[in-house]
Amino acid sequence: MPHRPTINDVAAHAGVSKSLVSLALRGDAGVGEAARTRILESADALGYRSNILARSLRQGRTMTIGVVLSSLTNPYHTEVAAAVEEAAEHEGLSVLLAHGTHRRDRLDARIDLLLDLSVDGLVVVSSWIGAEALERAGRRAPVVMVGRTEDKVPGVDSVNNDDEHGASLAIDHFLAAGHTRIAHVSASSRPSGAARRRGYLRAMDTAGLDGNARIIDRSTDAEALPNQLSEALADGFDAFFARNDVEALDVMAAAADLGHEVPESIGVIGYDDSALARRARPGLTSVRQHAEVLGARAVELLRSRIGGRSDDIHDVVEPRLRVRTSTRSPATAAD
Repeated sequence: MPHRPTINDVAAHAGVSKSLVSLALRGDAGVGEAARTRILESADALGYRSNILARSLRQGRTMTIGVVLSSLTNPYHTEVAAAVEEAAEHEGLSVLLAHGTHRRDRLDARIDLLLDLSVDGLVVVSSWIGAEALERAGRRAPVVMVGRTEDKVPGVDSVNNDDEHGASLAIDHFLAAGHTRIAHVSASSRPSGAARRRGYLRAMDTAGLDGNARIIDRSTDAEALPNQLSEALADGFDAFFARNDVEALDVMAAAADLGHEVPESIGVIGYDDSALARRARPGLTSVRQHAEVLGARAVELLRSRIGGRSDDIHDVVEPRLRVRTSTRSPATAAD
């Protein structure tokens, strides 16, 4: 079996001490640039790779965090994961990713797997994981929930979007553009979806349009949207606020099949401001969740928990409406 280069071999090759090699490989700022370059060149020439497991055993940390997603099919979730990874890299942390295809049993199993791999903490981007599983995980490692839970979980931090306010931004935009028959499209009763529904109903009530409110519920039959949309259009609805960008694009596609153009005939607003919203044609007006802010803040909360903080923190990020061409502007409506 060929000899696996050690840190001692790198030190001898570079003509420096073992401790200096260790500092250089960790990226310590106290190592001079010339010495660092010589050490890295020696490590590369010898084919040296650090033994992460051994270092973890010595330090009591793996320098990795786990990220658990409901699914990889929602671009917003993957954008949050990318933001977590970027922030983690700046902190010298690696990321292990797992997803559960919207199955609670699989998500629970993925959490257990990551914890068994001794990750230093978990970022959970899924409202499908129950409070009991989150609390159990929080007793084993720091956990941050990105998004809403039904109730705050003891020992678990959270950072989420103000979904009710986000929904009101969408409705206010429709109202300013002259719409009064505004429907809400949702395929989920999970906490974030429920908050957006509450925000929609409250905004309609505030505008004195509670009698015009309609929920197009897709949770029981995902294939029913064309018929539901056709009925709503026949009843005079000409604006549709969807729970997320995926569902908003479904509305746009179904409307096109029914011969209705966006935004000339109907207006559509999504939620998340994901890559789908930016690439859709017409461009999709959407409530921006600031995935990059949520991901970065989640890593900050993990680091402070790892550092010994014991109090629970629950941050709320204010959303913004990103207006594109799937809705009429107020100026257009007034013309």
